[in-house]
Amino acid sequence: MKASWIALAAVVVTLSAQAAEKYPARPIRMVMPSSPGGANDVVGRMVMQKVSEIMGLQIVVDNRGGAGGAIGAEIAAEGAPDGYTLLAATYATHTMIPLLQKSIRYHPERDFAPIALFVVQYSMMSAHPSFQPSTVKELIALAKAKPGTINYGSAGPGSTSHFTGLMFAKLAGIDITIVPYKGGGPLIIALLAGETQFNFGPLPASVPHIRAGKLKAIAVSGPERSLAMPEVPTVAESGLPAFSQAAWVGLVAPAGTPRAILDQLHAAVNRSLESTDLRQQLIRIGAEPAPRSRAGFAQFLRNEYQRYARLVNDLGLKPK
Repeated sequence: MKASWIALAAVVVTLSAQAAEKYPARPIRMVMPSSPGGANDVVGRMVMQKVSEIMGLQIVVDNRGGAGGAIGAEIAAEGAPDGYTLLAATYATHTMIPLLQKSIRYHPERDFAPIALFVVQYSMMSAHPSFQPSTVKELIALAKAKPGTINYGSAGPGSTSHFTGLMFAKLAGIDITIVPYKGGGPLIIALLAGETQFNFGPLPASVPHIRAGKLKAIAVSGPERSLAMPEVPTVAESGLPAFSQAAWVGLVAPAGTPRAILDQLHAAVNRSLESTDLRQQLIRIGAEPAPRSRAGFAQFLRNEYQRYARLVNDLGLKPK
């Protein structure tokens, strides 16, 4: 009897290995938890296009924006763990949403398996050209002189732009009106139209419009200047030394996805990020490639969650 169980186990292992070797046999869907045209969408499509070429199959980007990214993350978490449903994980889906939204149906560590980190990207404080302030100090001075009258656009509660705006207002000691939009795409449209006056938007969504003269750059959110626009100062060097924020985009799969599949996807992503043309394209739009091991990405996710949990507590923010 024992020998039979051993033989059966060997067959199961063999079949599992064969199934993993045959992957992928059909198109892969990557759920993008934001609307088309936003920074994460741009980066995700650029990276996965190269991954598609490397793996020799179609990768479909399925935009499921809303609730700051929660809707897309929930859809992906409920997907089959077979490697054919993936999620473009972001700073919002894996830190801010779990920390600030009570009603979500997933946990970032329990329900997802890390695959690879695409990029780290700073946010750009940019404004409509008609907005009078051109520096951080001028903006703070105006906000203090006219509290509550400046409109700040966010991509929705729990999004990178929403939290960054809250953090900026708190550290600067100002009162601004935060106007939520349904994703990064609608937000950038509103900013370009002057419907909202300024925001912190990921560089990939902001830089092209700044270069075209449709938006003006005020400051970068990160601890150092961006490679894409080194002439723009950081918020920290502009008068708020305690301010530092960076977003990121990566790839995860539903928990339970076989390790062989995760490793295959990880290798394809990291190989794509080694491509000179893709790296140059990403850096040009303000997204800095950040490849690392799967274990390194898992640790990165844990560190990010813990860091922002402390920030949320320090800012006195409560889940809603």
